[in-house]
Amino acid sequence: MTIIHLTLKIWRQTGPESKGSFKTYESGPITTAMSFLEMLDVLNERLILSGEEPVAFDHDCREGICGMCGSVINGTPHGPEKKTTLCQLHMRHFQDGDTLVIEPFRSRAFKLVKDLIVDRSAFDAIIAEGGYVSVNTGGTPDANAIPIPTFTAEQALDAAECIGCGACVAACPNASAMLFVGAKISHLALLPQGQPERSKRALAMVKKMDELGFGNCGNEKYCEKACPKGISISNIARLNREFMRAAFCSVEE
Repeated sequence: MTIIHLTLKIWRQTGPESKGSFKTYESGPITTAMSFLEMLDVLNERLILSGEEPVAFDHDCREGICGMCGSVINGTPHGPEKKTTLCQLHMRHFQDGDTLVIEPFRSRAFKLVKDLIVDRSAFDAIIAEGGYVSVNTGGTPDANAIPIPTFTAEQALDAAECIGCGACVAACPNASAMLFVGAKISHLALLPQGQPERSKRALAMVKKMDELGFGNCGNEKYCEKACPKGISISNIARLNREFMRAAFCSVEE
């Protein structure tokens, strides 16, 4: 276990209407065994003891499961480690004397609440438009009795890994949510239980995504690189196919 010292340039903003700016702090001695959020906890303890306002940041499970945590570290959502959430990023990946620039996810659809906290309820609004199965499939044995090819099931499960953290939006130059929406649409479109509402789901979720101010995909692939679960951009291609299929079907009807 090694002791290191870091310079932290953290975005501070008291509220959505106030003007924000970066403020520089010295981390003090921290161990390389700490997680990134534990490092912020130590900093906040020092700030509280000195009578300063602690840095506000989102977190919950701290196990890389819930998707609550998320900040941009030196220009990269969740930090430099691939397929790693911010809460699972450890300080051993940084060197003594490093300067870390820490800021919130930036997107018109993610309204800033305070400091590093943004309101990601836009994702909830998209899910509410159709990211679920409302058709009665019977009991668990009945639903599981439907044969699904292994490859198809694996694709659906890979898409279902999305935790809705918003890193894809923060990484995209257009602040696009298409990787998130693509993952949610894909895992249901691939499964038989999702077929009855397939067209309605694609049209409604894409419409809501556009209404909320998310940009369009530019195929830069930054979203795939930033995703802590490694969601493939092939899901964006499937989203486009699902949307076109649904649009043509609605025109024919």
